[in-house]
Amino acid sequence: MLLIAELLYFRIADKCNIIDKPNERSSHSTIVLRGGGIIFLIGVWIWSAFFGFQYPWFLMGLTLVAGISFVDDVHSLPDSVRLVAQFAAAAMAFYQLGILHWSMWWIILLALVVYVGATNVINFMDGINGITAGYSLAVLIPLALVNLTDTFVAQSLIVSTILASLVFCVFNFRPKGKAKCFAGDVGSIGIAFIMLFLLGHLIIRTGDITWLIFLLVYGVDGCLTIAHRIMLHENLGEAHRKHVYQIMANELKIGHVKVALLYMVIQLIISLGFIYFCPNTMLAHWLYLIGAFVVLAIVYILFMKKYYHLHEQYLATLKK
Repeated sequence: MLLIAELLYFRIADKCNIIDKPNERSSHSTIVLRGGGIIFLIGVWIWSAFFGFQYPWFLMGLTLVAGISFVDDVHSLPDSVRLVAQFAAAAMAFYQLGILHWSMWWIILLALVVYVGATNVINFMDGINGITAGYSLAVLIPLALVNLTDTFVAQSLIVSTILASLVFCVFNFRPKGKAKCFAGDVGSIGIAFIMLFLLGHLIIRTGDITWLIFLLVYGVDGCLTIAHRIMLHENLGEAHRKHVYQIMANELKIGHVKVALLYMVIQLIISLGFIYFCPNTMLAHWLYLIGAFVVLAIVYILFMKKYYHLHEQYLATLKK
């Protein structure tokens, strides 16, 4: 059903000219169908239809945020409109999680900012073929494994989302210039919203926030790149090619599939190590998280020191 739905969307996108045109900041050079990541939203709707609409507020929030993102993919919307929709959708997810208690409004407000911020960081990381679908699998598979022994959410929801990711992989996990479609904001924002909702369930079930380690690789690249751009006094709203994966794919000419696999494998190693080798104590979890963060941060800094000058050379060619 998901495969048929994706193929039907391709026909609609082709007929309605929903395409992604490359620019000087892009990591691709050909016109490709945009919005193929709508399959993540479709997947949750199909799952809900078969399994009794178990999380209605989550479904409404996902539909809102993915719907606005889809409109933005077709016709650019103001940042304010997208942010309002994202915060409203996050509040719906929080209500579904049962944590929308205004007696601790400042904690809820901070959590909403983190939820929306993480959603957008994941969106920023969607810049080459395969990285969104591959990384989502690297997050969803460990979640499914944890859920087998300590149920925190309907396993069928995780499995359905994995199937949606696999369908998207068929058309996107390809070398540069070979992708049938891109995720678009509807896809990257949509899958981010789903993964954060699942992680929210796990964190609430265990009372352990260190499960966010399942997003650590994206978190380090995304957050440190934002910090780097702030140091450079750049407008964070403008498109750029400063992430590690972008420099690898563009300046170092490493294949999109190889880069996406690298991110996927590193995250899987970290997550599976956390599940199966880290002692199940709060202290051990925090030490593992901090240690992994420090290692990745050092790798990020060393990589930028060695290769960022290549990106500066690229920017110089644009000015000419």
